[in-house]
Amino acid sequence: MADRVTVIGWDGSPLTPAATSALSAATLVAGAAHHLALPEVPAGAERIRLGSVSLAARRIAGHRGSAVVLADGDPGFFGVVRTLRAPEHGLEVEVVPAVSAVAAAFAQAGMPWDDAQVVVAHPRTLRRAVNVCRAHPKVAVLTSPGAGPAELALLLDGIHRTFVICEELGSDREQVTVLTSESAADHAWRDPNVVIVLGGGPASEGDGWLAGPPPGYPSAPRGWALPAREYGAGLGPGESTELRAAQLARLGPRIGDLVWDIGCGSGALSAEAARFGAAVIAVDTDPDACSRTEATARRFGVQVQVVRGRAPHVLESLPEPDVVRVGGGGAGVVEACADRRPERIVAHAATRDEAEAVGAALSAGGYEVECALIQSVDLDTSAWSERERSVAFLLSGRRKERSL
Repeated sequence: MADRVTVIGWDGSPLTPAATSALSAATLVAGAAHHLALPEVPAGAERIRLGSVSLAARRIAGHRGSAVVLADGDPGFFGVVRTLRAPEHGLEVEVVPAVSAVAAAFAQAGMPWDDAQVVVAHPRTLRRAVNVCRAHPKVAVLTSPGAGPAELALLLDGIHRTFVICEELGSDREQVTVLTSESAADHAWRDPNVVIVLGGGPASEGDGWLAGPPPGYPSAPRGWALPAREYGAGLGPGESTELRAAQLARLGPRIGDLVWDIGCGSGALSAEAARFGAAVIAVDTDPDACSRTEATARRFGVQVQVVRGRAPHVLESLPEPDVVRVGGGGAGVVEACADRRPERIVAHAATRDEAEAVGAALSAGGYEVECALIQSVDLDTSAWSERERSVAFLLSGRRKERSL
């Protein structure tokens, strides 16, 4: 029974002596069709067309002989190594590395990539990959059939980005195409490919000491739920610092999420949710609120899509949210949001009657409801006197079948 498997990364260049030696001794070879067609694959070896890596691992574990798995790029970077090393397979994995497809793509584009987000897009994860492209100015997407450049472009509808599409890197058919996201849906793209998605914000700054994008604009103030003075003209009703902190805590926005901020006001919560790495769509009927939200997003260096319109009607055309903050519209808007089944919804109310109506809408929509009365008093510390008082009912709903 096989207890060792050699995983060979292939980036289109000639195989190394170590890879050639492992292949020549293989009695089982797993890989994609273009891997199995390599002349170095022994004619008498059993061949497995690699689809499900878990199924292939079980066959390898039961094989008598020497097994090799071929994979594109670096097999340890979003590759097969993680699955093969799972304890249930009992395999000892040896890796012959290659240049990752992401590194090769950025090299072709002549760009640094230590400040990029890197995501994998499968049909089941495509929406989350798109949300990362909404929220960040530089993203590399490792695509798959059914979740390629065209599908990315279609789901980015209304969001302008530049696509650098690298097809069949390292092969004789290698091609790099630069075009707008609006044009990418009109083409048929060859697999495998990597898409570099650019735009929507300033280039990252700093000393380059940590890989990955910085959490928010480098000049953003430290901390969360920032005070009113950080938002220029200040905060409107229902936007107190303490209430916003509680809303953010219950929403838990994170990378890959799409946040709806309905009744965005100054854009304070929108900007802070985006600083956590989430994609944000801010909605308001007031043109001044929309302008302030756009200005707040620019100030903090984050991506926020602002939509002017009246909820709930304007929500019908928006992509599916993961979490929702309802800053205006009451029970009717909460009911419409619950119909879209986000994981969490938070709202606030000024009176107990309003709170009961919102709570009933959440409960009827299949959400577990919590409510707290939040009172905050802003003090002038020079005289220890009251400067401003804020009181609100905070309501939060967690979807019952997927509470976190």
